[in-house]
Amino acid sequence: MFNAGGVFRVSMCGQEQIEQISRDGSHYSLSNAVLPSLGARSNRRVRLRRFIISPYDRRYRFWETFLVVLVLYTAWVSPFEFGFLEKPAGPLAIVDNVVNGFFAIDITATFFVAYLDTTTYLLIDEPKKIAWKYVSSGFAFDVISTIPSELAQKMSPAPFQTYGLFNMLRLWRLRRVSALFARLEKDRNFNYFWVRCAKLICVTLFAVHCAGCFYYLLAARYHDPKKTWIGASMNNFLEQRLWIRYVTAMYWSITTLTTVGYGDLHAENTREMIFDIFYMLFNLGLTAYLIGNMTNLVVHGTSRTRRFFRTDSEGLQQQETLDSLPKAIRSSISHFLFYSLMDKVYLFRGVSNDLLFQLVSEMKPEYFPPKEDVILQNEAPTDFYILVTGSVELLVLKNGTEQVVEEAKTGDVCGEIGVLCYRPQLFTVRTKRLSQLLRLNRTTFLNIVQANVGDGTIIMNNLLQHLKDLKDPIMEGILLETENMLAHGRMDLPLSLCFAALRGDDLLLHQLLKRGLEANESDNTGRTALHIAASKGSADCVLLLLDYGADPNSRDSEGSVPLWEAILGSHEKVIKLLLDNGADISSGNVGHFACTAAEQNNLGLLKEIVRHGGDVTCPKSNGTTALHVAVSEGNAEIVQYLLNQGAEMDRPDIHGWTPRDLADQQGHEDIKDLFQSCKEPKTQSVISIPEQKRSIHFLGGFTSEPTICHVPHEVSSPAADASWSHNRPRRRISNFHNSLFGIMSAARRGDKDSLLSVNKTSISVNGRVYPPRVTIGCPEKGEVTGKLVLLPTTFDELLGVGKQKFGIVPSKVLSREGAEIDDIVLIRDGDHLIFVSECGREEQRNHNKGDCGINGCSVG
Repeated sequence: MFNAGGVFRVSMCGQEQIEQISRDGSHYSLSNAVLPSLGARSNRRVRLRRFIISPYDRRYRFWETFLVVLVLYTAWVSPFEFGFLEKPAGPLAIVDNVVNGFFAIDITATFFVAYLDTTTYLLIDEPKKIAWKYVSSGFAFDVISTIPSELAQKMSPAPFQTYGLFNMLRLWRLRRVSALFARLEKDRNFNYFWVRCAKLICVTLFAVHCAGCFYYLLAARYHDPKKTWIGASMNNFLEQRLWIRYVTAMYWSITTLTTVGYGDLHAENTREMIFDIFYMLFNLGLTAYLIGNMTNLVVHGTSRTRRFFRTDSEGLQQQETLDSLPKAIRSSISHFLFYSLMDKVYLFRGVSNDLLFQLVSEMKPEYFPPKEDVILQNEAPTDFYILVTGSVELLVLKNGTEQVVEEAKTGDVCGEIGVLCYRPQLFTVRTKRLSQLLRLNRTTFLNIVQANVGDGTIIMNNLLQHLKDLKDPIMEGILLETENMLAHGRMDLPLSLCFAALRGDDLLLHQLLKRGLEANESDNTGRTALHIAASKGSADCVLLLLDYGADPNSRDSEGSVPLWEAILGSHEKVIKLLLDNGADISSGNVGHFACTAAEQNNLGLLKEIVRHGGDVTCPKSNGTTALHVAVSEGNAEIVQYLLNQGAEMDRPDIHGWTPRDLADQQGHEDIKDLFQSCKEPKTQSVISIPEQKRSIHFLGGFTSEPTICHVPHEVSSPAADASWSHNRPRRRISNFHNSLFGIMSAARRGDKDSLLSVNKTSISVNGRVYPPRVTIGCPEKGEVTGKLVLLPTTFDELLGVGKQKFGIVPSKVLSREGAEIDDIVLIRDGDHLIFVSECGREEQRNHNKGDCGINGCSVG
């Protein structure tokens, strides 16, 4: 089993074999499969090829059980027909042939039943392999045993044409009964004692029946009937009723088996004597087998020390057997036995599957007899236990007497407070009856948790919450001591910044940050400690994280930023801290924020997003906007507000639905009226938040320990001024962006640290003035796309630029719409200008009237 590649085969066996257990929990026989690990069960079904039957299917199991009943009939009738009948009997022959028909059906079905490969322990469902295995094993005997006796008698040679002789081949079917008893002995639904007794009774009755039939056959076929064992006491016995002859034969057989016979029926000729000799020798072995088995059953059933023996001996052997297995198989066994139990333990609620699987693999199952101490009060905390079966009591010694504090049930933990809180065990743990517990060593536990920092945080949080929920004065004292140890970093459990932020413990947070933990570390969802502190409204923790370099604009997997968390919780102090340190709500998924507010029908939350510079018209990743959600919710007030902010009523999502379509489909008449009255989308007013350089904060005393004075580490990371030439915004031409407010918003998005001022024709950045850019074109010279230039300071200089670029003497400067521009102050950043010469006036006039083919430029 463990030769080259053996470990792989066995490791797969544990998984596949357990998956193949039928839904009714049937068990395997040691003769043809590996037992599922310590009684593990699974409802998973193996996928086989079409028309292939699983040997563990409930319906096929029922069919096998039905055939076993027919086998019992065959076991009685075959010796009977061989010994007592010379020709077929009407009713009996019909029943025989019906039974043979059922076994013929089973022969056909066997070609479609998958089998278990003894090398890989996988179900083989290839029809060719199934057929070859069956044909090369018992197929021939199965076919022969189903041939009708009448046909076999005619086909047999003359010396073998005795009716019933061929029927003896049908005893080949008895192997099914043996397999049935092997399964029942391992089935927890049946009592082993009574199954074993039933098997012994069946063996005895079959032996008595066969011996009586064979012994009668010797007398019936002897040439002188009077010189036989039955003829000596019963004249003309061949003429007696069949029932009388059968009972007499059984009487002789049972008296011979029990060695009390031969007072009235005894051997009369040599053949009978020889048969008696072998039969009595067989009886010696059968009697010894029966007595030995019954004695063993009675002793084991009545012994008072059996449970203790199983606890100390068999339990130890079981653990030694498990330890000798490869780790993959051992882990699989432990997983299927105890994983569901461990998953319900309060201490591990919410931890990852990986950690739970590692813990289950390292736990040692142990049996304890009744009234045995598992943990002693005040002993060193080296292990803790989880109760699997049985019952244990938690006792405490007070005034020299033991008092029961609590009785643990399945799934409860014992000794975990001593292990995790670094203190002597609080209670004596004593079993009330035979109990099975899982033991986990403290060192092993800490080693596993050290590699899973996030899970260690969850475990400690579960423990502290459990101590708080107990509402016991003793436990409250332990809780305070434990929290004090945590705050001073005196525990070996790996704790994350998220744990400290969740508890609002700024002292513990500072201890962890001083150890070198990254301020921007996140959990598996991208959520940082700053997210948690902001959502909790813990200003001290937020301030501390920012001072250690936490990113105020970090995004989690859903696009949430700390500022959004603070806005959701209405934590104004935290909001101000984040804004002062460069937080920008636009760094997050503003579309998701706006949709969330609309789903909650919270107009105030939408206004908060706008107040902090967020664009509530932005879509989510699927194209859905807040306006879509508001229409679906039927909230006309929010719809009106979003329309005022510039939301587009005809903007489709990824499914092609627009807010207008949703309003029509859902029949919101008031919203449809709003859409009808809103001919053009209104522009969104964005309130600019003044940017400030990141300030340096100094922490005073920590809230979790007011008596401690602390001068924190000073952290300063002012943002460097960016060059305007690298961050000049590229804006679209629209009425909004050509406005004063639009230029301020666009410039602010381009460089957050620049102080920006705007007049009619220029932009000032940090005291330096930059002229706006315009696009110039001359249709007369074929310049349709235009050229981008800086706007001169005077109108004459602008005409000189047109002469230089296009080689004409411009007399007019027109706007894109054809309006004449006569002063430089009328031109704005991003405008499109068209130069017209003296000779081209007439053509331009015709162009404006639509009589000319000249195309103006539309570059923005």
